[in-house]
Amino acid sequence: MKFLFIAGGTPSSVFGMAPLATAARDMGHEVLMAAVESVTDDIAAVGIPGVSLSKVVLAELMHFDDAGKVIDLPRGPHELMRHVGRSYARMAATEFDPLLDLTRDWRPDVVVGGTMSYAAGLLAARLGVPHVRQTWDIAPHDDTDEGAEEVLRPLLKRLGLAALPSPGLHIEVCPPSLQPLLPPSAAPAVQPMRWISANRQRRLAPWMYTRPAGRRRVLITAGTRAQLIHEPIGPVAPLWPLRSLVKRLTAMDVEVLIAAPERAAEQLRPTLEGARIGWIPLDVAAPTCDLMLHHGGGITAMAGMSAGVPQLLTPEAAYGEIIGRALSGFGSGRMLRTEQLSPGQDPAEEIAACCAEMLADPVYAQRARALADDIAALPAPPEVVRTLAAMGEP
Repeated sequence: MKFLFIAGGTPSSVFGMAPLATAARDMGHEVLMAAVESVTDDIAAVGIPGVSLSKVVLAELMHFDDAGKVIDLPRGPHELMRHVGRSYARMAATEFDPLLDLTRDWRPDVVVGGTMSYAAGLLAARLGVPHVRQTWDIAPHDDTDEGAEEVLRPLLKRLGLAALPSPGLHIEVCPPSLQPLLPPSAAPAVQPMRWISANRQRRLAPWMYTRPAGRRRVLITAGTRAQLIHEPIGPVAPLWPLRSLVKRLTAMDVEVLIAAPERAAEQLRPTLEGARIGWIPLDVAAPTCDLMLHHGGGITAMAGMSAGVPQLLTPEAAYGEIIGRALSGFGSGRMLRTEQLSPGQDPAEEIAACCAEMLADPVYAQRARALADDIAALPAPPEVVRTLAAMGEP
């Protein structure tokens, strides 16, 4: 059977879908993963055959309109999420015709799209094959769907559709214990699935998979968003005063890991003494950590949850706030909005103090472990592949 996976415009979307795509391939099915050009190397890095659909860059769609003018990002959470949906929809509009060309030569039996892979549902409707939607993280995306539908109306009309098509199956990776803490979603029939972390790998050093003797370990990451931890890119500025923060953490006898793309790591190393910096595979390193500090990215949060690690989120956007509130409500994490600090408060001092409190309180680790156990009890990707294969049978 042939499965076509359609990722989003970020490496994290590829990593989120890789375990299910790998399971399908390992079970003898033919698998392709299609996405924009900027993430095709990431598809290859996780061992999945990849196809490039378009040269658009999602970050540019987020921050610039079709005329190249900087977009003034909405401040309200619902409108911001609708803007995200509109950006993903603009990407989907560039992918649709290349997908039609691809499927003339390689017709799938099932199309699997990620949370905001809007081209997946449109393609499945055009081909008359089952459409499966797999969530990438725990956040509901009803607002993003509303925004996407605004942009895709011309394409929907071309296909004779009145609205975005609903998937035949919705694969949910959010652990059941967190679902009551999240905004309600209009998701259709749900197939739960265990989250398994996937990412680019590298040659490992022993410190990556072992705990430091007699020290606590804090991992800081903004995922693949290098601009959030280093130099500003366009309208996006760094989240943390890293130099001051690392000094404060190391003064607490904490070992600091900073997981970042190598391009950013090369520039950060000379300025940050006492920290291990580089592309550190989270699936390997996260289980050795006592705390993760990050930007609220969905894939990063899922990696921490599945590893049973408490998390401190300083969200860059409303998307991260949804995740932060859920983890705080469950007791396995906290959220700190640095932009809401008083003028006299030092962000590095406040973050370091929050880290110290979380490291000292064993309840955070206990709740994080309970969340990991909740995830581990869900059906593994190979079990879900059997359900997908049944959907694609004649």
